This record gives sequence, structure tokens and C-alpha cells, in this order.
Amino acid sequence: MIRGILIEKTAGGQTARLADIDDGQLPAGDVTVDVAWSTLNYKDALAITGSSPVVRSFPMVPGIDFAGTVAASDNPAFRPGDSVVLNGWGVGEKHWGGLATRARVSADWLIPLPAAFSPRQAMSVGTAGYTAMLCVLALEKHGVKPGDGEVLVTGANGGVGTVAIAVLSKLGYRVVASTGRPQEAAFLTSLGAAAIIDRAELSAPGRPLGKERWAGAVDTVGSHTLANVCASLRYGGTVAACGLAQGLDFPATVAPFILRGITLAGIDSVMRPKADRLEAWSRLATDLDPSALDLITHGIGLEDVIATAGDLLAGKVRGRVAVRVA
Repeated sequence: MIRGILIEKTAGGQTARLADIDDGQLPAGDVTVDVAWSTLNYKDALAITGSSPVVRSFPMVPGIDFAGTVAASDNPAFRPGDSVVLNGWGVGEKHWGGLATRARVSADWLIPLPAAFSPRQAMSVGTAGYTAMLCVLALEKHGVKPGDGEVLVTGANGGVGTVAIAVLSKLGYRVVASTGRPQEAAFLTSLGAAAIIDRAELSAPGRPLGKERWAGAVDTVGSHTLANVCASLRYGGTVAACGLAQGLDFPATVAPFILRGITLAGIDSVMRPKADRLEAWSRLATDLDPSALDLITHGIGLEDVIATAGDLLAGKVRGRVAVRVA
């Protein structure tokens, strides 16, 4: 038997509970992993609460991330005892995920756990931190340098935002954090933010073209916020867009693209090729101060996951949530 969060279909929708599960129910895969740590991400919270149709098949074990040790492998790329990490690939949505003591997945979805991180630290990073690093890499590849001016991070108190601030500030960028929780200003400053702005400055409908301010941006919000960020990018600037907390819409015009030559770089972390994943994790090992993980993360047990999922959606959780599974 394994222990985990199980989401089941009901006549009225779905329900989630902590359950003992026969490991014979584990889905197909060529590598079986004993999970040590997982995380609670925004998508996991949506899945557990049923607030959005994230789960594609039932029953489902949520958890889009995990770190642990290979228990059995039919693939020569991994051997029993190897430490591994997984982010995305549809686990927790279409394939059972990491919020259980054992997982069975495709070897193609796994990468070796970087030596710089313990399993808990890797899950303090998780998909949110790995996505943040992909955003930073996109800014770099589009030529945004520390000396070019301010870089904006929206949704600054979230998992992506907190890691993005920590990484960008360590690399020498002047980071401006946008948040709806001004009481968290001291926390964001401790991560490296040089200035804090209220998200209300960006969240309402704006002008097609605003005053040039940002050399680059990491946006986790979408909708009017992303449109306003684009309108205020400096000539040749880039925004890496990876989230939709405000909405799926993008009520913008082409003006900043054709008059200022800006770039909107879309960031997908779920189906990212393995080479990109290895690059992102390699950079995290050097460009993320491990002490920042202690500021960003708090740990919970499997028994706390369901209640914490509701708190996360209510905006009561800052930074990252690491889940002790083993």
C-alpha cells in the first residue's frame, strides 16, 4: 500500500482525501520512484479543490512535481538508488503525480537530482522555481542585461515571483516587485527587490502605449497586467509571460511591438525539452542562493495538503510550499 492524496469523481463533481492506495493501481511507466518530497503548486490547488477542470481522468493523485529515489527501473538511463526530480509532463493531471509515497512514470520525464540540492530543496524550487529560471533565461537570450534598467516581476509573492526576484537580484538586476500584498514589502526586499509597487498600478485597463520604464519583465498574471507591462517596456525590451492569475485574455494592441520592437516570450514549463530542463536546473544550482529557499518555503505534511490548497487559492500563502511525502 502507498499513502497519498486521491481525487475521485462524484455525482456532484469530485472529492479529494488522504487515502491508503493499493500500489497495484499505479499507472504504467518504466521507472518507479519512492517519493521523498513534493510541492503544492497553484495548479495542484485547482485540481484538489475542483476549482478548475485540471484533472483529466479519475481517480487521480495530484502533484505536478516530486523528488525521490528510484525504486525500480526498466530503463537503462536510471538505476535503483538514483536520486531524481520531475516537473510537469502532465503528472497530476493526466498521469498520477507526486503527492503520494510512490510514483510510476516514464524515464523520459525524469532528470537526475542536481547535487547542489537536497530533495526538500529541489521541491522548494519545484516547477515554480524552474519556471522562474526559464523566464530569466528568456530575458538573457533576448539581450536584457543588468545594466539596461529595471526589471519588473508581477505576482511577486507567488512561487514563480519569489524565485525570480531572488535569481534576478543575485545576477545584478534592479528588480521591482508588483504585489497586491503591500504588507509583504519587507519579505520581498529581503529576497532582493529594490522597489515595491501595488499591483493596482497595472491591473486596470491601460493605454496602448505608456511611458517607457521596464527593460524586461517576468509576468505571472496575464490579462490587463500583461498588456500594461508590454505598453511600458523600453525600446527592445522583453517580457517573459508564464501565468494567468488575472485571466487568460490579453487586451493589448500591436503598438509596443511595432513602435518599440518589444518581445513577448511565452514560457511553457510542462512539455519543455529535457535539454532546457537540464540548463535551467544547472543555472538554479549556481544562480539561486540556497538561503533564499529558507525565506521562500515552508513545509507541510501530506495531511495538511487539502486545507493548504484552499489557503493557496485564497491568496493566504506566500512563496513555495514543500510537502514531506516520505
